[in-house]
Amino acid sequence: MTQTEVKELLGAGVHFGHLTRKWNPNMAPYIYMERNGIHILNLYKTAAKINEAQKALKKIALSGRKILFVATKKQAKDIVAGYSKKINMPYITERWPGGMLTNFVTIRKAVKKMSSIDKMKKDGTFETLSKKEKLQVDRMRSKLEKNLGSITDMTRLPGAVFVVDIKRESIAVKEAQKLNIPIFAMVDTNSDPRKVDFVIPSNDDASKSIDKIISLVTASIAEGLSERKTEKEAELNEKNQSNEEIQVNQPNIEDETKLNEDVEGIDKVEVKKEVKTKDKVEDKKEAKTKVKIENKKEVKTKDKVEDKKETAKKTKTKSKSKTTQKEKK
Repeated sequence: MTQTEVKELLGAGVHFGHLTRKWNPNMAPYIYMERNGIHILNLYKTAAKINEAQKALKKIALSGRKILFVATKKQAKDIVAGYSKKINMPYITERWPGGMLTNFVTIRKAVKKMSSIDKMKKDGTFETLSKKEKLQVDRMRSKLEKNLGSITDMTRLPGAVFVVDIKRESIAVKEAQKLNIPIFAMVDTNSDPRKVDFVIPSNDDASKSIDKIISLVTASIAEGLSERKTEKEAELNEKNQSNEEIQVNQPNIEDETKLNEDVEGIDKVEVKKEVKTKDKVEDKKEAKTKVKIENKKEVKTKDKVEDKKETAKKTKTKSKSKTTQKEKK
């Protein structure tokens, strides 16, 4: 991370504040002196605050969250847009759309509308429209592109907001405060630093001053992004190495097939043995059941013979009794 030097800040005119009569008393700790009716900022404190903001922004970039840059001033528009494009971060350089953060869902709908118009142009449905409708759609598309074109990649709320001139961007600051989004800002002597989480006391009117501070801030964000990229690449390499080790430890396909064949052969022999033993057991069971059935049949036949003998005896006794009765008569 590049250290900010006081000489560089002095050369960029970061130390110039507003007229003394326009000052905010809460900025007193950051004011060094008064000269020709203008307040001069303490650049040593500014340098310390820049370093503090750089560390915090680097951490946010490392975490993978977006940082939204807000600057609608003429002096800051092109500078902020240029630097934020380099690091691929969202920015607002036109009018701040009300509810940009607090009503983020509707803003996303507007962005989706812009992408749907692009799809219409690709599909060819745009050509089916009349001239008047085409003009209306083109105007809508250009308006959306102007106001929201820079936040098309921002699918969720940003991790932080960087503001140039908190007095001018008061709505953006209020919305970020409501949602507890950390605010980084260039604060001049006429502004209230209590609204900002990371104050950078500096001249927010001169293009040189804005360019200097934005360049330092975006450099730290770029460092964070590059570190994140290297970490991801290292993780991917580790995964690839682990996969290669697993593949090395795995046996060859030929060996696996041989092993499978051997196992299958052993399994087949074991299955045959099991089948034989099962057949023997079943045969024994069948023999036992046959013996039991035969024994039952023999018992039944014996019982029938005995019953016949008993009936024959009974008939003989009856016949004898009848003959004796006749003889008596």
